[in-house]
Amino acid sequence: MPKKNITRVTGIGSALVDILINESDQFLTNLGKEKGGMTLVENEDIQVILSKSDKTPIVVPGGAACNTIVGIGSLGGDARFIGRRGEDTYGRTFEKQILKNNVEPVVSISNSLTGKVLSVITPDAQRSMFTFLGASTELDPKLITADMFNETAISMIEGYLLFNKDLIIAALKAAKDAGSLVALDLASFEVVNASRDILEDIVKNFVDILIANEDEAKAYTGYDDEQKALERLSQHVTYAVLKIGRRGSYVSFKNNITRIEPQSGNAPKDTTGAGDLWAAGFLFGIAHGFSIEKSGKIASACGYEVCQVMGAQIPEHGWARIKKLI
Repeated sequence: MPKKNITRVTGIGSALVDILINESDQFLTNLGKEKGGMTLVENEDIQVILSKSDKTPIVVPGGAACNTIVGIGSLGGDARFIGRRGEDTYGRTFEKQILKNNVEPVVSISNSLTGKVLSVITPDAQRSMFTFLGASTELDPKLITADMFNETAISMIEGYLLFNKDLIIAALKAAKDAGSLVALDLASFEVVNASRDILEDIVKNFVDILIANEDEAKAYTGYDDEQKALERLSQHVTYAVLKIGRRGSYVSFKNNITRIEPQSGNAPKDTTGAGDLWAAGFLFGIAHGFSIEKSGKIASACGYEVCQVMGAQIPEHGWARIKKLI
């Protein structure tokens, strides 16, 4: 459990800007991209993909861990984000936005371009991501210290950091040295498949809260069956979360499984950030000592509200509805 009277959630991950376009399934097929998940690309590749679309893109701050931390700040929580951005328009916009959402930035500056993610959103509201990491990859493992995680109840380690072994190990060790719980979201099935050589040991040795959706859980555990997958996810951690999309989620804690119902309402417009904001609600609740049921209810509300808008930024009226649950 988190330390008494300490509720801060500190996230470390890629400082990215989200670029969103609505496109057809055929658009993805023409690109040779399997729907869902994330593909690493160069900045020029994003420009080429955009040139193939006649849609006007929406540009908003992003990055998985940052989306979660911005959500916690917007809920009124004590929130901090560690990352690296470029000294460019995208980077300045990124930092300005997280400050606006009550997040303390521990953000270093690079001469490289700020990272960005192009999300292609298909009519079923699924998003397929093309990621240029840019300056975010230059976060130096040697400069990650326990002080960055001081007075932190939960450290949210972005799953995409698994692509940088030295950095994720440095972050995990620093968070543990600071005495915080460690949460890891498995990010995407591509990330799981690409990091099999280190992922099992990382979960076993460092992680207290493991979060996965169905595709990620299958890639990690090898099981389609939800009960078997959840049992395997929970093997080395205190909290294991299995998100099952529109059907809600399961949380395993001390061999007890809690079913979290989804929030019902309008059909989703865009699933960008749904998992990130779900994590925001859940980690906010756990950090504040709420029950799993209440934490899950807040999480479901966050996930629902972000799916009602383009991008991962819930508007004020959405946050007002969520805060009523608290």
